[in-house]
Amino acid sequence: MLETLKVISFGAFHTIIAIVAVIAGLVALVRYVEISPRSLAGKIYIAATILTCLTGFGIFHHGGFGKPHVLGIITLVVLGVAIAAARSDLFGRFSRYVATVCFSMTFFFHMIPTVNETATRFPLGAPLAADAEAPGLQAAAGVLFLLFLVGAFLQVRRLRTTDRPALDPHRPVKLSP
Repeated sequence: MLETLKVISFGAFHTIIAIVAVIAGLVALVRYVEISPRSLAGKIYIAATILTCLTGFGIFHHGGFGKPHVLGIITLVVLGVAIAAARSDLFGRFSRYVATVCFSMTFFFHMIPTVNETATRFPLGAPLAADAEAPGLQAAAGVLFLLFLVGAFLQVRRLRTTDRPALDPHRPVKLSP
């Protein structure tokens, strides 16, 4: 089957790691509504995403450095910002927001090659798209970006409501006259 898909063993290894990352990201998003290095799913997601990017640099479909490699670099940079924000107060009171949105952005970045590779390879013998530049794939990337924006907005809104300080029952509430 792998020969039919024209995937070399290194490419298959890369694909398996990417699938692990996507599954771990989905588990984290469904279970915790965010990807975080504090959860096991988040730790697996981060490690698998780093490995996916690094192994992706060794894959050259069109003979050289291309858009997928740029996406890998951007993913690693955004992941680095997310990890820094999650582990420090680099962004002050906005650190948790930056971390959450950046981790979600890396998940969006995973979806671009996931959709492109799937649509250009399946169904076998008659793929849905001829190449990554197909108009349908461009539209799919736009829909995925809108889903990312909606999800990021909802995550930030959830953080804003959970980050509010709780009322102190021992401190009297001042009512305006």
